[in-house]
Amino acid sequence: MKKTRVVLLGSTGSIGENVFRVLSRFTDRFELVGAAAGRRVDRLAEQVAALGGRYAVTGCDDRRGELARLAAPGVCVDSGVDAMTRLATLPEVDVVLCAIVGTAGLLPVLGAIRNGKRIALASKEVMVMAGELVNRELAAHPAARILPVDSEHSAIFQCLEGRAPESVAELLLTASGGPFRDAAPEVIANATCEQALAHPVWNMGPKISIDSATLMNKALEMIEARYLFRMAPEKIKVVLHPQSIVHSMIRLTDGAVLAQLSPPDMRYAIQYALTWPERWDGDLPPLDFAAGLQLTFGTPDTARFPSLDFAMEAMRRGGTLPAVLNAANEVAVERFRQGEIRLPGIWRIVEAAMAHAAVQPQSDLETIVEADREARRFAGTWKG
Repeated sequence: MKKTRVVLLGSTGSIGENVFRVLSRFTDRFELVGAAAGRRVDRLAEQVAALGGRYAVTGCDDRRGELARLAAPGVCVDSGVDAMTRLATLPEVDVVLCAIVGTAGLLPVLGAIRNGKRIALASKEVMVMAGELVNRELAAHPAARILPVDSEHSAIFQCLEGRAPESVAELLLTASGGPFRDAAPEVIANATCEQALAHPVWNMGPKISIDSATLMNKALEMIEARYLFRMAPEKIKVVLHPQSIVHSMIRLTDGAVLAQLSPPDMRYAIQYALTWPERWDGDLPPLDFAAGLQLTFGTPDTARFPSLDFAMEAMRRGGTLPAVLNAANEVAVERFRQGEIRLPGIWRIVEAAMAHAAVQPQSDLETIVEADREARRFAGTWKG
């Protein structure tokens, strides 16, 4: 059997480590060509060596020397975004799994599309920043395909398979609600970074954990869903589901609702993105219905969590506004982590940046990058 040749971008984060576990389970079917990560070059070197990869790339130029020292003999070492793009576009690569947190995945993904690769996408910022541009590139390069890795988008993708677009009335993204789901406004106003990082269900990196605490993670997923599935903004809804077992749903025009369920383990979505359209036995734990599953649902409170309203505005206005939302949020989250602002300051910065922005069409990559750059400058200097 010919092995599927994989490049893993963002290998040392929480998603990347789960991808590593899936690839390790199926070494007879997958071949790791190479991997890229940020500053954790020790772990990157270990991963590439363990799976026999030939390339290791760090996004940090100042870590290249250490990576070269740690890499196994024969491994080609490089650094920077251009190096990640070269890795993603190697002729022998079949699948590029992009799990880079933040905006650094955009150029490698665009390069992979232009080279006809299959992209398993976990970096929601790619579609949030440049969904219109990405979809134009996909139309121009029909050999390329994007498959979602986020559990919510994977669930929707699975529910949509084989269905006519006109039969779909709504996409229903589920949200655990994060650590402040039931918290009073004064608790949210005084929340510490430690409290915001304490997600009740998922074990994620700090950026995504804080985004979950503000529901900004769900806001970004709404925008991503709009471009992944080419769905009108008003058809994208969020439903609170604390157990994180129903990963998302679709409502059909006849009123029927289809849902995808599995334990809250990212390997389900990762494995399906890698094996699609086939399904393989990965020894993942099945749902135990005999244990008496409790599934509850609710409606998010946008007065306490305005991120979802920001997403709706960004989707409706389009152009560079989603990129502005994303960039301002990234800066605001970092300012919160550094103790410069309180948690609600994240929302205030994002709202102010969106109001300040001169929204442009997504005509080209430079226009998007400039909008991102200006939003970061504004968010970094905002005083309230």
